[in-house]
Amino acid sequence: MILIFWFLWLLFGIIALGPAAFIFFFMSRKAKQPWQIKINPNYKPKISVIVPTYNEASIIELKLANLKRLSYQENLIEILIVDSNSTDGTIEKVRKFVNENPEKPLRILMENERKGKSHALNYALSQCTGDVIVVSDADCFWPSDILEKAVPFLADQSVGAVSGPKILLNSNQTWITRMETAYLKSANALRLGESKAGSTLFFEGGFSAFKREAFEGFDLYRTGSDDCGTVVRVIEKGFRALLVPEAFFYSSFPVSFKEKLGIKLRRANQLVRLFWRYFCLLLKGKVKTTRITVVPNVFLYLFSPITFIILAFLSGFLAFSYPYLLLCLLILVVPKVRFYFYTILESNTLLFLAIFGVAIGRRFSVWNQPKDRISLSKKALSQLNLV
Repeated sequence: MILIFWFLWLLFGIIALGPAAFIFFFMSRKAKQPWQIKINPNYKPKISVIVPTYNEASIIELKLANLKRLSYQENLIEILIVDSNSTDGTIEKVRKFVNENPEKPLRILMENERKGKSHALNYALSQCTGDVIVVSDADCFWPSDILEKAVPFLADQSVGAVSGPKILLNSNQTWITRMETAYLKSANALRLGESKAGSTLFFEGGFSAFKREAFEGFDLYRTGSDDCGTVVRVIEKGFRALLVPEAFFYSSFPVSFKEKLGIKLRRANQLVRLFWRYFCLLLKGKVKTTRITVVPNVFLYLFSPITFIILAFLSGFLAFSYPYLLLCLLILVVPKVRFYFYTILESNTLLFLAIFGVAIGRRFSVWNQPKDRISLSKKALSQLNLV
């Protein structure tokens, strides 16, 4: 019986960790290769920037000051603030900005009731005149030249959407934000490798740009996330979605462990639903051009967490049977080993819980504001020339 458990432990260890290690190595190598697309710095389409808001009075003035600094050709850009019936004075602050900056091409759109982020984005989309639609959350801040760095990648006919990596404003504030910074660094390397291999499969909400012809609308309902759902639509239409490393943006991250887990679980729920959608499209033969990135991600997000939990159960049984095996945990005193161990444990556990949540029909579609936005101060943003 013990031999069987050892055999199963080895088998599930290889299944759970082996492909993930190979994918990370393969995509990291791809990330270092040159782009195989047409990047045209003279490509200057008209751009519509959409910022959805709901009770953002504490930061909306900083966001508007940030958008004011954009260096993109002014007659080729419009900014739309779409507000979902805020009750904290958000829209009054936007109106004040418009009155004080009449030369800025900014429009206000208002909904009579809150119907969700995707509804707000689609309402704004119906009012846009741009050839490229750019979306940003109110608590994310752009360098002034982000559009000049990102838009040239859309000149290639195969590219339908681009995004950029997130950088934390409070990256060194606590061990939680330091861990998240390290995680984002690894995750962005993977997304860049996917982009050069074929297409990355999901975006962050801080900065994303879509060609008008590459999608028909913002889609939250199939995946629980408008960012992810819209990328699926882009890929379904045969376009590529890319992470452009130069088009980075800034945001903050909670310092509370409880809030961090809440955000991570919500995101895991969205990703499970996202990759279930990709799995269905894969079976229907509708993601042929991006199969090189879809297949490994479907395995990582849908199947690997299940095998990992089985591996954890087997490890616990063997540790109970052979207590001296717990001495192996001494390797966790090595910081880098400890980081990867914790990241793998946390990610797979949350994904497993998310798989269970999706199976019983649990959805996380309503976005809640982070409670800790202390890093989003004018002083901190000014130091980075963001306002």
